[in-house]
Amino acid sequence: MTTTRPIPDPLAPATLGPVRLRNRVIKSATFEGATPDALVTDRLIEYHTAVGRGGVGMTTVAYLAVAPEGRTERGQVYWRPEALPGLRRLTEAVHATGAKVSAQIGHAGPVANSRSNGLPSLAASARFNPLAMGLDRAATHDDIRRVVAAHGSAAAAAREVGFDAVEVHLGHTYLAGSFLSPKLNRRRDEFGGALANRAEFPRRILAAVKEAVGDDVAVIAKMNMSDGVRGGFDLDESIPFARMLQADGHLDALELTGGSSLLNPMFLFRGDIPLAAMAAPQPPLLRLGMKMFGRFLFRDYPYQPLYFRDLALQFRRELSMPLILLGGVTDLDGMRTAMSDGFEYVAMARALLREPDLINKISRDATTRSRCTHCNLCAASIFTGTHCPLDAEGTAALVAAGTRPVVAP
Repeated sequence: MTTTRPIPDPLAPATLGPVRLRNRVIKSATFEGATPDALVTDRLIEYHTAVGRGGVGMTTVAYLAVAPEGRTERGQVYWRPEALPGLRRLTEAVHATGAKVSAQIGHAGPVANSRSNGLPSLAASARFNPLAMGLDRAATHDDIRRVVAAHGSAAAAAREVGFDAVEVHLGHTYLAGSFLSPKLNRRRDEFGGALANRAEFPRRILAAVKEAVGDDVAVIAKMNMSDGVRGGFDLDESIPFARMLQADGHLDALELTGGSSLLNPMFLFRGDIPLAAMAAPQPPLLRLGMKMFGRFLFRDYPYQPLYFRDLALQFRRELSMPLILLGGVTDLDGMRTAMSDGFEYVAMARALLREPDLINKISRDATTRSRCTHCNLCAASIFTGTHCPLDAEGTAALVAAGTRPVVAP
């Protein structure tokens, strides 16, 4: 006798590992640009409490680097004793809204700006880094051991200061993702070559995180289904890698993403390409390079609802573990489609930048549609405080805080 799995209500309470959520909607990690001294600020807390008050089940704090050289730029928080009181204040404030809170941890690797950080950047293999106009250093075995241990230490600290979940960043060709990528990983040791070798570093990271938090905190991994570049990490390897992670048993859920911050960022974002606004806050040489060559890096991917659905369904068919669908989830119809497809949770970002209270609006009126236009000007605002430039209230708050927002010329 065949039994049909009941389709869950995306707005009803749900369990993610040891965590009870008030609904299945997660605010996905988007760098907030609100920590100029690499410490928690009132603006960062307001950023996350706004979506907490707005109804999400859980919000994700991004990006909390496990090592100082693992920041994409020097303003990002990295795990150290001075950062813990502010992070505890943040988790307590989010909990007061009724939402849960997750810490995205990781090491930016080749996406790190060594010039900004004042520290050499790491990658699976040595490569030229256009962000810093210098070379990324190939991670040594000592670096690998240190970074694995740093993930465990960060996870333990996250548990200590009250985070409900830890999301380990394995995607977007950050350090772990650069090891997975056959295009970026040209190593000839036990961490290069076959997929099993390239997967060893991220698998060690997840084992260290799980050991650090035990069953007290949910463990999530964010991984690429596809880098979106020829010769990169793609479905022929990402699905087998996901099977490895499932067999390892360290995860409570897997968040499926795509694209390379180095080689094809628009594969993740979709929609408009505000190249001038993205180039404006960059140093002169990089700004010139973006104007000259940006059309080759920023490829055109028209926006459509649930744009990662077809890729993600291939993972759903192969895996039994809980999966989080992101990419173009903006309304109740999309959430219900995801639930019908067998995904346990949905993740949202840009729509919540435009309307932090979108989930409350949807709860009151099921026909609510997001006001997000997918213009991607929010992506250009990360250097001066991530916000929706089309939102007058958000822009006014930045001005009041003494932060000048980026707008399209």
